[in-house]
Amino acid sequence: MVRAVARWILALALGAIGIVHFVSTRGFRVVVPDWATKATRLDKEAIIIASGAAEVALAAGLIALPWERRRIGVATAAFFVAVLPGNVHQWRTHRSTPGLDTEARRFGRLFLQPLLVLWALWSTAEPAPRRPTALRRPRRRSR
Repeated sequence: MVRAVARWILALALGAIGIVHFVSTRGFRVVVPDWATKATRLDKEAIIIASGAAEVALAAGLIALPWERRRIGVATAAFFVAVLPGNVHQWRTHRSTPGLDTEARRFGRLFLQPLLVLWALWSTAEPAPRRPTALRRPRRRSR
């Protein structure tokens, strides 16, 4: 139950931020390192849209494809790892975005990323099977 709630919260957060990527691309440009445009041969706008599309797709998968839960969890964790360079770039270049407008917040955001990776993996893991509790019979005392 707790994993399911955590998975839904993660999916809703991913979906919401993914939609924001479509609506407010300008605010995300500072997060995209210049080397990413060279490596992908895409401009910053396209990278932001692709990132938002990935977030929305992962969110939808977390909710709508329970039989693929583990794979989508791994893909979500991989996505969080893939966007970490953008967070590092934002911190190193001292660029602000909404909610990340101080040095401390930008630095703190770096530590959130591993937690998001763990959240994605934990919330999509199969719970350990419960062991049946054996009914113990009282031992007979030998005389």
